[in-house]
Amino acid sequence: MFGGIGNLANVMKQAMEMKGKLQEMQELVANLRFEADSGAGAVTATVNGKLELAAIKISPETFKSGDVELVEDLVRSAVCAAQRKAADGVRAEMAKMTGGMNIPGLDGLLGAK
Repeated sequence: MFGGIGNLANVMKQAMEMKGKLQEMQELVANLRFEADSGAGAVTATVNGKLELAAIKISPETFKSGDVELVEDLVRSAVCAAQRKAADGVRAEMAKMTGGMNIPGLDGLLGAK
């Protein structure tokens, strides 16, 4: 009759361990940085593991043409490429941490989309 209590305690312990590991994974993902450029380095975007834009660098020569649409396209392209790298990188990190197990919903818990 009381054997179930021991199992419950074990489940609770495992849940607490999992919560700690999830927090570690969230911190790791938030600190990852991924960089991509467009226009042969005219624009460089840096994105974190949560797919948030962390930095953007635009070379001064990019503005000399006066073509605003070109600059906008270069920025969009660099940001999208950095976000793709980040998504792939986060998936790879999660695969390492989970031993390759696909855990549904883990992307959302870590902030990745």
